[in-house]
Amino acid sequence: MVTVYSNGPFTTRPEIRGTFGCAAATHWLAAATAMRILERGGNAFDAAVAAGFALQVVEPHLNGPAGEVPILFYDARSGKAEGICGQGVTPAAATPERFRELGLDMVPGTGHLAACVPGAFSAWLLLLRDHGTLRLRDVLEPAIAFAGGGFPLTLRVARTIESMRGLFESEWTDSAAVYFPHGRAPEAGALFRNPALAATYRRIVDESEGGSREAELGKAERLWYEGFVAEAIDRASRLAVLDSSGRRHAGLLTADDLARWRASYDAPVSRDYNGVTVLKCGAWTQGPAFLQWLGLLEGFPLGDLDPLGDEFVHLVTETGKLALADRDAWLGDGDAPLDALLDPAYIAQRRALVTAASSAEFRPGAPGGREPAAIPLREAVGKAPAGAGEPTFQAALGEPTFQAGGIAEAALAAHVERREGDTCHICVTDRHGNMVAATPSGGWLQASPVIPELGFGLSTRTQMFWLTPGLPSSLAPGKRPRTTLTPTLVLRDGLPYLGFGTPGGDQQEQWSMAFLLRVLHHGYGLQQAIDAPAFHTSHLIASFWPRDFKPRSLTVEGRFSPEVIAALDRRGHDVTVAGDWTLGRLCAVGRETAEGAPILRSAANPRGMQDYAVGR
Repeated sequence: MVTVYSNGPFTTRPEIRGTFGCAAATHWLAAATAMRILERGGNAFDAAVAAGFALQVVEPHLNGPAGEVPILFYDARSGKAEGICGQGVTPAAATPERFRELGLDMVPGTGHLAACVPGAFSAWLLLLRDHGTLRLRDVLEPAIAFAGGGFPLTLRVARTIESMRGLFESEWTDSAAVYFPHGRAPEAGALFRNPALAATYRRIVDESEGGSREAELGKAERLWYEGFVAEAIDRASRLAVLDSSGRRHAGLLTADDLARWRASYDAPVSRDYNGVTVLKCGAWTQGPAFLQWLGLLEGFPLGDLDPLGDEFVHLVTETGKLALADRDAWLGDGDAPLDALLDPAYIAQRRALVTAASSAEFRPGAPGGREPAAIPLREAVGKAPAGAGEPTFQAALGEPTFQAGGIAEAALAAHVERREGDTCHICVTDRHGNMVAATPSGGWLQASPVIPELGFGLSTRTQMFWLTPGLPSSLAPGKRPRTTLTPTLVLRDGLPYLGFGTPGGDQQEQWSMAFLLRVLHHGYGLQQAIDAPAFHTSHLIASFWPRDFKPRSLTVEGRFSPEVIAALDRRGHDVTVAGDWTLGRLCAVGRETAEGAPILRSAANPRGMQDYAVGR
């Protein structure tokens, strides 16, 4: 039974509906770029690629050209749903022993030591080559125009840049040259340009043109992974730069590492739930935990519960703690026991641990009888932060405030404090029946110095690894980090029904789960489910430094009623009330059938006033 509650239909914006094409993204310029490509005859894959490159320019604090991207999509021509792994691997020289030789017991969160092979460029080109229709110039043209001609900065980008002033001017001077043109910080709303980045992409287009479309894309990929881009990255990586250990280190990434790697197809993992099939990326992401979580929830009458009530929030949170504990104990690039983790008997066993009270324990299970390795548990002091995202380190005046294993991770010459970085999302669907959901991230402007001849810095995704041996995400050469990036694709009757995702680090699956449950069980529309009050727990081992564990923590938006918040407190949750519109940045597209014809849908998060959905 589906019940639409009286407070469910409220939305801040209309849900976009059309028959030609729809897109949603974490920046309006990316959504507009996707729609522009659809209007000129491209399909959803062309549009997603163009929007992905545009996001690298207009949200440089959230992703960059050297970042990474997992992609899920449905191709109507083949009738298949597939995934692409755009997560680059660790350098050949990246071993725990190497980091310990440097006196480190944790991978620094910034600088050159944490660099992986850039994955996004190859992933976008793979999607374009095999499923798109346009040429490389067509899909890179908007990004080149934004970088070369300029785009208006959002407030968040401007604030991030200003917060980096001390570090950029004293240490990362090549970054200062890009982000402080004429010695001044750009203001919100002002036109910002990155001529070096525009020149990089323009050179790739110019030097790859000629011959077939496939040959052109092959040339472009070689320019990146074996040509001038790889050479510039190799030279930059050899430079010692100040990182979040408080010391200067050269990187480990080389041109050979780039030459050996390309993006690849990655079969999605799936689970049937409440009349749909939910697809996630593999164990190199946190995606399989989402599927286990759905299995845990199958045993509860969610459709009978108020989706804004304490019982709903409690059950979602407590089952989530179990799924995310198994994420921490079992998921990684290697021998993850996915079949055992998703086995109905194992899930039923785990479901029985849920009670009416909030658990304070970290409780990974033993799938298939395998006992989990001991994971360092660092219990945090104090409440969870009201906001959440992917931690990076941004320059700010003040003394270092964090210690980890004797290393002042937030030192950076007494100029750095821990701030929250984040991620992007783009999803597109078209009249042909195609759908794409992708979550780009990494290469943040605040994470690594700009390489002057390229206009961007490196990703620091190696920070996801443990130097502790014997864990699924223990560091090893040529290994993919277990990333938090996790788009979702949902099929109904074998056809694309929903594509969605959100920034947010460890919170991505949590905000996505509440969204999906409210759509499937309570009849919420896409915009209604995005706008509904969000919540999450930090009762997990944080994927980023300092890897805190916050038992019983529960952060809720202030729009939950006082009665619900009080009831959650009585259940034993350590409740933090965040601002009314502060949690989650979901974007979504959908398809449904009305009178035998497809209706396309899209919606985007109003929080932060920059995510937008478009369509016609």
